[in-house]
Order: sequence, then structure tokens, then C-alpha cells
Amino acid sequence: MYTPPAFREDRPEVLLRLMQSSRLPLLVSNGANGLPDVTHLPLLTDGTRIVGHLARANPHWKALREAGRAIAIFPGPEGYISPSSYASKAEHHRVVPTWNYEAVHAHGSVEIVEDAGRLHEIVSTLTDHHETPRAARWAVSDAPADFIAGQLKGIVGVVLTIEALIGKRKLSQNRPAADRDGALEDVSQDNAALADAMRAAREGN
Repeated sequence: MYTPPAFREDRPEVLLRLMQSSRLPLLVSNGANGLPDVTHLPLLTDGTRIVGHLARANPHWKALREAGRAIAIFPGPEGYISPSSYASKAEHHRVVPTWNYEAVHAHGSVEIVEDAGRLHEIVSTLTDHHETPRAARWAVSDAPADFIAGQLKGIVGVVLTIEALIGKRKLSQNRPAADRDGALEDVSQDNAALADAMRAAREGN
């Protein structure tokens, strides 16, 4: 990922926060015919490992096992920035549109998990994580054990051990303060997530 110095993010705690807040990451590995294999799937991470699962019918898991390595891409808030939001537009008109966004790429080795016990742990952890905000929470243990055992046969787990992280937060840091304020005010009208990210970057968080 291209990361100019103004946009590069290296702080481990910030990278972890960005990964844990990403809604639907992508798992990418080398594929056949010079094209990558890509799967969209929910992933969880503690900053050391990334865990998730794929459908057994998805051939990507076999390619992952063969490749032995992958990149997990964690996209964050993003959105269009209009030159009209910049204070400098009124001064000299030498401005162009851009796109602000946050993303983290995690590189590492991959393990494919087929053991039923470990698969049960992976799906239980994922489920508990996403059910936590709900008033009426569902747990894997709510379903009949034999039904869950059958469902587990249709998936494989994936565990990526993080070896390198590349973070990018392109949030108007390269613009003058007045332009950053104008862009923030503009996106606040209809893109609250991006506005929060821009505000956090301006405050050094």
C-alpha cells in the first residue's frame, strides 16, 4: 500500500483500534493465473493473530493453505472531499478533489483450521463479539449441539499470525488548517464516521 509520510500510521494501539473497528475486512492471497484470491469475511484480531472462517465450498481456503501467507485488509471510514470545502479555493482556486480514507494491511503466515473443537471456539468467539451490543443476544450454545456439529463441517477456520502492519490514514493532514476545518465541516453533514476519523487525526489520536 502506498503510504506517503503525511498519511502513514505506525502506532500499534491506533492500528489495533482501526482493525477492530473495521466492518468487513478482505483476506487476499496469491492465486492462479497471476490474479489474487480475495474473500470478504468478518475477522477478529488481538493485534497478534487474526481469526475467521470460510465456507468449505470456497476454494480460497485451499489456495491459502498452499500459499501459506496472506494479507488481511481492514478498510475504515472513507469519502469524497470536494475542493469547494477548502478555504483556499476562495483565495487561488488551485485545488482539486480527493478521497479520504483509513486502512490497515496485515501481512503474515496462515494456518487453516479443520479441527471441530477449534472451529467451535472460532465461531463462538466471533458470534459473542458481534452479539455483545444486542439486547437479546444469541449464542452458539442456543442451537442444538448436533446441528452446530453439522454446520461446522461446512466451514474451515483461518488464523493469520501478524508479521507486519501497514497503516494509512489519509484524512487531509497535508492541507492547511483552514482547509482541514472546511473539509471536516463539509463531511460532517452526511458522513459522520469519516468526520469522526478526521477529527481524531486532527487531535493526534
